[in-house]
Parts: sequence; C-alpha cells; structure tokens
Amino acid sequence: HSSKKKLTVVITDLQMGILEKIKEIEQEIARTQKNKATEYHLGLLKAKLAKYRAQLLEPQGGKGAGKGEGFDVMKSGEARVALIGFPSVGKSTLLSMVTKTASETASYEFTTLTCIPGVIRYNEANIQLLDLPGIIEGAAQGKGRGRQVIAVARTADLVLMMLDSGKGEIQKELLTVELEQVGIRLNKRPPNIYYKRKKTGGLGFTATCPLTHLSEKLVQLILHEYKIFNAEVLVREDCTADDLIDVIQGNRVYMKCIYVYNKIDTICLEDVDRLARQIDSVVISCGLHLNMDYLLEQIWEKLSLIRVYTKKRGQPPDFTEPLILRSGATVEHVCHAIHRSIADTFRYALVWGISTKYSPQRVGKLHVVSDEDVLQVVKK
Repeated sequence: HSSKKKLTVVITDLQMGILEKIKEIEQEIARTQKNKATEYHLGLLKAKLAKYRAQLLEPQGGKGAGKGEGFDVMKSGEARVALIGFPSVGKSTLLSMVTKTASETASYEFTTLTCIPGVIRYNEANIQLLDLPGIIEGAAQGKGRGRQVIAVARTADLVLMMLDSGKGEIQKELLTVELEQVGIRLNKRPPNIYYKRKKTGGLGFTATCPLTHLSEKLVQLILHEYKIFNAEVLVREDCTADDLIDVIQGNRVYMKCIYVYNKIDTICLEDVDRLARQIDSVVISCGLHLNMDYLLEQIWEKLSLIRVYTKKRGQPPDFTEPLILRSGATVEHVCHAIHRSIADTFRYALVWGISTKYSPQRVGKLHVVSDEDVLQVVKK
C-alpha cells in the first residue's frame, strides 16, 4: 500500500516538473522576438514544448490511471458529435432539446460532471451527441477533468463548440488553444509533408516549392530534438515549424468544428448578424428555440453523410430505412453495409439517382454513390 502511495507522489512530482518546464518554455517563446536570427531557436523551443505536452497526455501510473470514470461511452449511431464549451453556456440544454435524453441543467457551473450521450434522429440517421462537462482554462494540463473530456472529444467525428454570444470571441480563442495543446486541430487539413524514419542514410530533405518558414537546418535541428538522425522529409507546401512537429508527432487529430453561439437573445441584432456571417458559425437560442433546424442541417452537412435506399427486383424501393454511409462511398461499401457475403456474389448493380448519367444505370463495384440514390444489386 505504501509503495502505491510513493508511486503516486513520484508521478505527481514528475507531472509538476513537466508543467513547470512547459511554463518556462512558453515564457521563453513569448519573450523571444520573431526574426530571421531567432527562427532556429524558436523552432527548437516549439519542438521541446510539443514533446513535453505529449508526455503530459500519456496516462501515467498503474491500472487505475487510465480512463476517467463514466467517460468511455460506447459508440453508437452513424456518427459521433462532441459538445465542447465552458461551463454554463447551454450544452446540456441543447442536448435535451435536440435529443430525447434529458441532461440535468441548472444555472450554476459544472452541473454536468460525466459524459452524457444522446441520439439525434435526423434524415433517418442516428447521430450520437455527447454532452461533455465544461472545459476550464488549463484543461490541457488536467484541470477540472479536462483531460478525460478532451480524450472523448478526440474520438468524435465533429466538434460542436458551444459559446456564449456575449463573450464568444474570447471563449473561442481560449478553447481553440486548449484543444491545439492536446493535438486537436479544428477546421484544418493535415500538412502536405511526407515523412519517413529510416535505419541509416542521414537526413534526406527535399522541397517542391519555395519555403519561407522552414529550411534544411531547422528541419535537422527539430529532428535532432526528437533524437531522429536518419529520415526522409519531403515538403510539398509552404509549411511552418509547427506543421513539421505535428507530422513528426503523428498523433494529431484533424477535425471539423461548428462554432455555435448560444443565448443570442441577450445581445443586439448587429452582433447577431456579425456572428452569423462568420465562417463555420451558427447562432442559436436554446431558451427561445431559435435556429435549431439550421444547426441540425449544418451538422448533417459537416458530417458529410449520405443516404442510399435499397430495392428488391420487381418491387418499389424501401424508403423507410436507408443505409447511412460517408460521402465518397462506392457500391462495394453499400454491399458491405447490407451484408458481408453480397460483395463476393456481386455481378452488377442498377442505380437510380444523381450519381448516374441516366436511370437506371448499370454499374460496377467502384461506382461512387450520391445522397438519396436507389440501388438494386444483381447477384451471380
């Protein structure tokens, strides 16, 4: 028992050490002027920072230090959406409104303490919505169960960032920073860098375009910080040192995000108009039930799901239960969704809908289906 206590003390000491190191590096970065002469120094500091943050995120200690109690929710439905935001911005109210689940709501902070799942039924698809506890500043360091909240958010397909219209801009920046620290990148695409570690041969660096932020020397310095001396790096776009670090770490999650501004009944019309015109933003009011249908429409669009209806030979199509697939799905995916064995005995398919030149068109396995297509499979 005493050894267990000692282990916990050692771990907390280690964590405190890492937190202090992170703080020091952040201060150093803030102090340093950004210019040609300091870019190598800054690149090194950023690499160190990313390394320490990665150490913080790894679950420490024995068996009990893994997942948070009540946070690992089973995946259900066709897609998963995570609700993230500061305490008391209306996450639970939204969950209770768009799903049949009642999440406890009250006017004090931290009403929700664990992860509460609900299901949105939209366009005949079941979309799982997770109501997560409020995130506070410093969540990335583990404050206020922030780590477990963020770990669940990483498994989602889409993030709904709930913001208070009155103080939305500040909250948006703080939350984006918190999520970036734990490797979640919102509404960005992965940098176009090919990176591969090798056994021997030193560093091979090639760039297919002029680089303004990176140079071979800086790439070498950053790789040395990670104790990597043999690697192949091919940069296909003008990237920054941060992008290179993201690729080396390899555990970054690139997610779509909708910024939901709640409580628009508390601000003036000009502000509502300004917020509504921002990219990836939706303004709503849970209290007055405003703009909910548009929010659901946006969620559907961002998840890029499609519905495919099946049809038996000589019978009308079954429009009650579509197959829900990701956009870009082919006829082969549809076959797997119906049953595993169909793909083996597949001969051809007849498709009615906008993905074809004429209806019905006879297609093979590689034909890409569109939303609301009707498909009939002909077997051998």
